[in-house]
Amino acid sequence: MSVFKANILLLITAAIWGLAFVAQRVGMDYVGPFTFNGVRFFLGSMSLIPLIFYFRRDAESSRREFKSAVVPGIIAGSVLFAGVSLQQVGLVYTTAGKAAFITGLYVVLVPLISILLGRKIGGSSLLGSVLAAIGLYLLCVKEAMTINFGDMLQFMGAFFWAIHILVIGYFSRRVDALKLSCLQFFVCSVLSMAVALVVETIVWADILAAYIVILYGGVCSTGIAYTLQVVAQKWAPPANAAIILSMETVFAAIGGFLILNERMTGTEVLGCALMLSGMLTAQIGSLRREKAEKARPECQSSADVTF
Repeated sequence: MSVFKANILLLITAAIWGLAFVAQRVGMDYVGPFTFNGVRFFLGSMSLIPLIFYFRRDAESSRREFKSAVVPGIIAGSVLFAGVSLQQVGLVYTTAGKAAFITGLYVVLVPLISILLGRKIGGSSLLGSVLAAIGLYLLCVKEAMTINFGDMLQFMGAFFWAIHILVIGYFSRRVDALKLSCLQFFVCSVLSMAVALVVETIVWADILAAYIVILYGGVCSTGIAYTLQVVAQKWAPPANAAIILSMETVFAAIGGFLILNERMTGTEVLGCALMLSGMLTAQIGSLRREKAEKARPECQSSADVTF
C-alpha cells in the first residue's frame, strides 16, 4: 500500500469519527459514558470476528497470530480506555469547544513525543502540525482560555491519544491488524464496563432505547474506523497520521451543519481551512519523500549499469 492510499484510509477514519459526534451526543441522553463506551467497544470487537475467520489462513497460523497480538492488544486497549475515559469525564467540567481543542492537541504532541524518542520528523510535518493546531483553536475555542480541572483531564487525555497513535504505529507493523483491533476493543470494553458497574447504574432498557446510536458507535466508529486506523498506520508516519486524524473536528463541524443545521462563523471556516492546509502540507512532504525513496534504487541501478 502506498502512503497516499494510507492517507485516504486515515481521512475516511477521521470522517467516520467526526460524524460520530452526533451519535455520541445522542447516546449520552440514554446511558452513562462508561456504559456507552463499554457496549460500543464490545460491539466493535464482536463485529471483527467474522472478518478474522474469513481472512484466516489456517488454524495454526491464526492461533500464532492471535497469541502474538495479545500483549499489543492489552497495551493498546488500556491506552485507548484511558484516552476515552479522560475525555468523557473532562466534559463534565469544561466546555465542548475547549475539550475538542485540547483533545486535538495530540496533533502537536505526536511529533514532539516522536522527537523525544529519537525519531526524525520532517519539516513539512512540523509545519503541518502547527497549522492544524492553530486551525483547531479557531474552530473549537469560542471563550476565554482559562485552565480548570476539566481542561487538565482533557490535556491528559490528549497525551494518551498521542500515545495511542504511536502505539498503533509501532504494533501495526508487527501483528495482524484485525486481531490487534479486536483485542484492543475488547480490553477497552471490559475496563469501561468494570468502571460502569461501580459508578453508574446500568439499565438494559436505556441501552435498547439508544440501540441505533450505539450500533453506529460500535460498528462504524469503533469496528470500522479504528481498524482502518490500524491498517493505514502500517504505512503512514505517526506525525502525519495525527494531522489527518485531527480532521475529525472538521467533519464534526460539517456533520453539525448538514444534520443538526448548525452554522459556522467566518473564524470557524478559517480554522477548517488552516487544518486542511496543515494536512496537505504534511502530505506533500510525505509524498515527496516516498517518490525520492522509490527513485533512489533506480538511480543506483542506472549508475551500476553505466559504470
